[in-house]
Amino acid sequence: MSTTALYDLSPALRLMLMGLIVALGPLAWIWVRNKNASVAQRLRVLTLLILFLTFDLVIFGAFTRLTDAGLGCPDWPGCYGSASPVGAQIPIDAAQNAMPTGPVTHSKAWIEMIHRYLATGVGVLILTLTLSTWFERKRVPVSPWWPTVTLIWVCLQGAFGALTVTMKLFPAIVTLHLLGGLVLLALLRAQSARYAQRQMLTQAESANTATTLSAGTRLFVIAALALLWLQIALGGWVSTNYAVLACTDFPSCQNSLWPLMDFNQGFTLWRELGAGHEGANISFQALTAIHYAHRLASYLVLAVLLALAFRLHRVPALRKQARWLAGLTLLQAATGLSNVVLGWPLLAAVMHTGGAAALVVVLTGIVFSSRSLPETVPASTLNASKLPA
Repeated sequence: MSTTALYDLSPALRLMLMGLIVALGPLAWIWVRNKNASVAQRLRVLTLLILFLTFDLVIFGAFTRLTDAGLGCPDWPGCYGSASPVGAQIPIDAAQNAMPTGPVTHSKAWIEMIHRYLATGVGVLILTLTLSTWFERKRVPVSPWWPTVTLIWVCLQGAFGALTVTMKLFPAIVTLHLLGGLVLLALLRAQSARYAQRQMLTQAESANTATTLSAGTRLFVIAALALLWLQIALGGWVSTNYAVLACTDFPSCQNSLWPLMDFNQGFTLWRELGAGHEGANISFQALTAIHYAHRLASYLVLAVLLALAFRLHRVPALRKQARWLAGLTLLQAATGLSNVVLGWPLLAAVMHTGGAAALVVVLTGIVFSSRSLPETVPASTLNASKLPA
């Protein structure tokens, strides 16, 4: 592995072709199902489909990390210079024989490369969405700058994916890669909300079925979303430092409500995986600090999200979102607790990441669908209408 070049661009074109093949299926499905629909409707469906596939990609990325397959192929963008593990069978065999439970095995190589294929396919779909929106911008109610920013962001995500491999699972890079995936979800959810708004504004009956949020409630939603992002960053830091099992009891930690902790070392952000001060291994007290900070913050986040769900449930048009918010929050509590007391089972860990991603989607949708109506809407409509959630 030490002689393997970290960057080998020779399989790049073949990987792009693989991404195109992955993307053709969803594009063909949209074309067949919406061939008689307007351009705006087709792009709205494409946005929703990319949102769904990106959510799947985030979950599969968590699965890749949690199965220790992040270095299943130790170079980028291919696998030992090949476009698939099939062409890299000999070096993978050598690495696996040298270390049977190590970072490189045939199964881990396939997990890693499937993740890259899916990511490339999502990138092709976002590129298609961006170009189509610019070409049809006069007939599309959403600004083409939204998909443009999304395209730029997915390219940055690709760069962080490369650094995740070449910097050997550097915790700060891996955490930023996770957060970047969720930002991509938020961007796509914002666009789908904009499409839904414009669609409702073109329907005469929308004035009687939609609702607006009060300034206080909307501010509460934004604050809760910001707090959620902080908690996700703390959770990512726990996962990427493998600090989940620093505390295996609840509600105490190591039979104490305030165990020995080293916050200075634990939250030294720019360091290699497992490294502590002056090149030594990170201390157990530092791992405890990482874990416990996330746990303490979770109590606040749990209370805030449940309070928000209760408040939103009193708004008729937001009752469905409120139920989703409450259900996902309780799911996060259950999976987080399972990770601690059941020894970090794979299913609970993957569901914990998926629940966090779903919460980002729900809260982002509420934020962007509760904006004030455009000023061009007649005053009579403003008085009578309420925005959709």
